[in-house]
Amino acid sequence: MIKAQRGGKLWLLSVLSAGLVLGAQTRTEDRKPITIERAPQRVIKDQYPSFSAVAINPDENMLVVTDENLFQILEYDRRENTPAQARLSEPKRVISGPNTRAEMMCGVYIDPVTKEIYVLNNDTQNWLPVFSRDARGNATPSRYLATPHGTFGIAVDEEKQQMYMTVQHQNSIVVYPKQAAGEEKPLRTIAGSDTQLEDPHGIALDLKNRLIFVSNFGNAQISPPGSSGGRRSADTYGKFEPPSITVYPLDASGNVKPLRVIEGPKTRLNWPSQMAFHEPRQELFVANDADDSILVFRAGDQGDVAPIRAIKGPTTGIKNPPGIALDIKNGEVSVASMGTHAVLFFPVTADGDVKPLRIIRGGPANQVALNIGNPGAVGYDTKRDQILVPN
Repeated sequence: MIKAQRGGKLWLLSVLSAGLVLGAQTRTEDRKPITIERAPQRVIKDQYPSFSAVAINPDENMLVVTDENLFQILEYDRRENTPAQARLSEPKRVISGPNTRAEMMCGVYIDPVTKEIYVLNNDTQNWLPVFSRDARGNATPSRYLATPHGTFGIAVDEEKQQMYMTVQHQNSIVVYPKQAAGEEKPLRTIAGSDTQLEDPHGIALDLKNRLIFVSNFGNAQISPPGSSGGRRSADTYGKFEPPSITVYPLDASGNVKPLRVIEGPKTRLNWPSQMAFHEPRQELFVANDADDSILVFRAGDQGDVAPIRAIKGPTTGIKNPPGIALDIKNGEVSVASMGTHAVLFFPVTADGDVKPLRIIRGGPANQVALNIGNPGAVGYDTKRDQILVPN
């Protein structure tokens, strides 16, 4: 078997019987660069996109997804429904290439007025590129902002023209002017031990009640008092808490305590990723990645509370969903199902093991995605004839 890992979890990929030579150990002084000029015997690569985030503009029937496998930004008509017999649905346009400053993308936002696309990089690029409505191919961004390493979620306050982003590795939220570019610094930062930000991922805003919702995986690097919080010191240690959703005032800054926390076994939170807030219904929708589910909480929930609804089960087709978007105008929730190369659509009131209203597929039906995102090393288990790939 081949095992690959995304975000700290191992995935079984396929069976290989042939061996693999990984190299031999040498003394440091004897090491020289090695160039391999022959073609590989075989390649393990998913040829289809892995949808990591989704955004919708219902007025233009515009659906945009990011693909962290092939480094693409894809636009579809949100009304598309891939026929069962079709291999996939062709996108209306594709943005991809070295000029884009976009690779391991995990967040996306569509400007409701200009229809510009804002994209967050999480790993190999520390940029937030912005693309025009007409950008295609290997397009240069209209502008780009230098962001902290490890950004994941994005939410925008259009009235105040401010962008809110989560930063995984710094356990923080950064707030920028929406038109920020280049090396511009954030307006404010929410960070510190009192915030209970622990590997923050998704972020959503309740503009009516002026609140910020943040989903946390539960992992945190703790630095000693007085340190810069940057490079690890001898006193730095890690902690592992249950996943949670923390809530803050919209204008929060610095080392603030959350107003309330949703956390505990009843919540069913397991790698809670992107989130979306339905303001008229006062409901919070959570893409629950490792549980293959979408959870819905009331805006005022706190503590160890069960979700009021959950979309989960084999009929839903949901597999490892990191991304979610709400279409309030049409009463739908869209789910980026990374494990099935698909975007799935459900009514906002959906509950249980329900069939999607429609599906936009970027790959063949019933084909499980490999979920190889950023393999950092390779190991070979000679006893089990397995290749281990931490991702």
